[in-house]
Amino acid sequence: MPLMGYPRVPGAPPVTVQRWDGGTPRPGPALPGAHAHDFLVLLHVERGHGPVRVDDREIELGPGDVLVVAPGAVVTPSETVVPADGLAWTVFFPADAVDPAGPAPLVSWRAHPLLAPFVGGQAGAQRLTVPPDERAAWRAGLEALATELDERRDGVAEAVRAHLTLLLVRLGRLEVDVATALADRPVLAAVFEVLERRFAEPVTPQDVAREVGLTPGHLTTLVGRETGRTVGQWLTERRMREARRLLAGTDLTVAAVAGRVGYRDPGYFVRRFRREHGVPPRAWREASGG
Repeated sequence: MPLMGYPRVPGAPPVTVQRWDGGTPRPGPALPGAHAHDFLVLLHVERGHGPVRVDDREIELGPGDVLVVAPGAVVTPSETVVPADGLAWTVFFPADAVDPAGPAPLVSWRAHPLLAPFVGGQAGAQRLTVPPDERAAWRAGLEALATELDERRDGVAEAVRAHLTLLLVRLGRLEVDVATALADRPVLAAVFEVLERRFAEPVTPQDVAREVGLTPGHLTTLVGRETGRTVGQWLTERRMREARRLLAGTDLTVAAVAGRVGYRDPGYFVRRFRREHGVPPRAWREASGG
């Protein structure tokens, strides 16, 4: 089962918008068949009807529907969702697109309640419906977000974050029950709270398991089933996110950044950063204008 990671680009906001007009995504290629992803997905249908399969559940979508899909869910798209006369939008983004300096990741709901729709729901996804009198505002908001990403004018990062936040506010008003969304995931929330508190230390997944009272095997199974990633992968993601922030926003040396994000060996940090981003830390800093 392919696991898609969000493609980070130095200096670019970590948000992607695709407009599916008549079954063809613009911009970007079509998604593969059945796949999972490590980022958040929002699908809004303007015109057309059809099913999307998420995990073992088939969800029928129609005009006005919004499907929110959590990381780790297995999605099988269907071309019939956007037929020849159909129109839909997809928005892809990692949790840190909402607040780059905030806690990670999607289960940090206390800091980012706007992300609650993505961490609740049956089988990793839930369908909501935009009332008819609000659909024009949804389309305008999606078009504005897509335009900012396309034109990349001065202040694009702030503008994209503002448009994304407004979109999530609209989503959160579609009768989402935040308490219910997180009620069945207290252990998972505890795992990410430990990662948030200790990511800058030389902590291991075994340390996390001990702190939340689970065996390493049980922890691996739980986190993998719910998110599609291992604890180690989430730990690396949190460290890399802080590293990107420090590289772009401070004058700390690469060695100092490595120490700040839990890596005792700067050389290992550089290799890990290159593996995750395709470029070494100094190149990321230069491309980000840091």
